[in-house]
Amino acid sequence: MSKSRKKQKNLMKDLAKQRIERLFKLAESSYSVHPYRSDRYVTLARRIGMRYRIRLPAYLRRRVCRSCNSYLVPGSSSRVRLKKGTVCITCLSCGRKMCIPYKYFF
Repeated sequence: MSKSRKKQKNLMKDLAKQRIERLFKLAESSYSVHPYRSDRYVTLARRIGMRYRIRLPAYLRRRVCRSCNSYLVPGSSSRVRLKKGTVCITCLSCGRKMCIPYKYFF
């Protein structure tokens, strides 16, 4: 692959990352008024990530339900519980549970 092609590929990935972050910011700001619109923003962001083979950062990945693509807001569209070293996030629209381990010290 030539240098110019590689630069162009990196440029496209950077642009895609910026678009993903922008879509998540829009989803956060519009959730209170239009929750379905924020779900659409999240779906678009995930599709952009898949197209350009970019992993979503962990802090954004935990804001999305993997089965129904809804934007998760603790207390409104998701339930957050702490259980023996894990954080369990339950989507209230489809019921899927996502458990994330964490270390705790006594």
